[in-house]
Amino acid sequence: MGSLLFLSSGLFLGWTLGANDASNVFGSAVGSRMLRFSTAALLCSVFVILGAVTAGAGASGGLGELGAVNALAGSFTTALAAAATMTWMTRAGLPASTTQAVVGAIVGWNWFSGSITDLSQLSRIVATWVLSPLLAALFAAGLYRLVVAGIRRTRPHLLRLDANLRVGLILAGVFGSYSLGANNIGNVMGVFVPASPFRELSIAGLVRLSGEEQLFLLGAIAIAVGVFTYSRRVMTTVGGSLMTLSPLAALVVVVANALVLFVFSSQQLSAFVVALGLPPIPLIPVSSSQAVIGAVLGIGLLQGARGVRQIRWGVLGRIASGWLTTPVIAALVSFVLLFVVQNVFGQQVYRPVAYQLSPPALVRLAARGVPTEALTMDREPVVGAVRFRDWLRRQARFGPEREALVLEIAEIRPLQIHPEGLRALDATALPPAYRQVVAALEGRSFLHPWQLADVLARQSPLWSLPSAAPAPAARRHQERLALVIDTFAAADPAPDHQPAAPSLPSRQQEG
Repeated sequence: MGSLLFLSSGLFLGWTLGANDASNVFGSAVGSRMLRFSTAALLCSVFVILGAVTAGAGASGGLGELGAVNALAGSFTTALAAAATMTWMTRAGLPASTTQAVVGAIVGWNWFSGSITDLSQLSRIVATWVLSPLLAALFAAGLYRLVVAGIRRTRPHLLRLDANLRVGLILAGVFGSYSLGANNIGNVMGVFVPASPFRELSIAGLVRLSGEEQLFLLGAIAIAVGVFTYSRRVMTTVGGSLMTLSPLAALVVVVANALVLFVFSSQQLSAFVVALGLPPIPLIPVSSSQAVIGAVLGIGLLQGARGVRQIRWGVLGRIASGWLTTPVIAALVSFVLLFVVQNVFGQQVYRPVAYQLSPPALVRLAARGVPTEALTMDREPVVGAVRFRDWLRRQARFGPEREALVLEIAEIRPLQIHPEGLRALDATALPPAYRQVVAALEGRSFLHPWQLADVLARQSPLWSLPSAAPAPAARRHQERLALVIDTFAAADPAPDHQPAAPSLPSRQQEG
């Protein structure tokens, strides 16, 4: 029950997403009375859930690279900040994007917790805010030209054309709903993934749901509830704020929007692009509203001067201003709410992370080709990624990749394989064969999480992840490893966030 309480802010975000963004995929069909609302809501809900559970990991992982919110109360507060920003801006009549609100809230959490905001990942995310409407405009213009040319060539009867448009709007809505679930579930539940309260669940030995997939399922159900309870008014009035669209143009806009959401959430498509020798597609939640606006503009510009005159440029300017202000406001709201939740309500909104260049860490860095001569040994750990990075930069000049490697290897989280933890592990969904490998390490201790991962991999191939492992297998491996680490990790630091310095590895600790 406590976990569901913390998840409530994410569920509220999902509800608002379903209430508003369902219009982007089925609004044209319902608004033109080609499809009943009840049918549209059912189709949208089913395919949003399918998209979220089966393909939601791609885009949500992009948010995780921006900042891994590592405490459940912090995830709750970050999602609450995004939801509060969206609610306030909507009531003020200002256009806002859930994607940008969530990104701003994560940056606020990084700021409050002393974590590093990955500027390269942030730049990729910001680039998609420009790229997604441009890509939607290109898709819409190309599709519109092809469809119009096909109609002129075949000259279908008016009734046949109307029937084809009806089927097309339904199919486009189904595809759009699937893509919306796959891409935007990252906005709803992405901040909860690092601190997920769920573990792998096996249903009658036939179906397995990872903790991540359970989160996505809950978030998708919240989106579906939003579709059924509050999207009717939006669906029946969609389409007239920026430019008046014909049914054919509306169909093209829905397809273009679905394609953009699919592009930025498909791991398979990104892998195919990499196989061609091109840069990977950033798998990041993008705004379906931005994609729709880009698609509408693409059709308007394709129609020449007549289409340009129909575009309401004042409305477009207000929308663009909302895109710029939403992440800034969300970051400030997130910082303030995190301070209140931690200091007024006494909740731990982040788990302090400590770093230390222990002898094993220095050996591992040297094996990875990192020059360690300039790195002086500190017996005291440094708490906070930003503080450790600042210290590191005073010691040596490394590029971004090496700097990230040092941070990864220097992270400390004392672990000891003890009987109480082994009994607790027996009550989880970790398969018995995996638990036996862990039990064989009873009594051993580790300073760095990677030390435990290395020993487990040497003990059994079950704990070894092949470099070419598919994404679902990699996610299951990381989730199982995280379960073991969380089970045997030492207690979190004291409330003042200044942990006692762990001693350097003894003979009992892994070197």
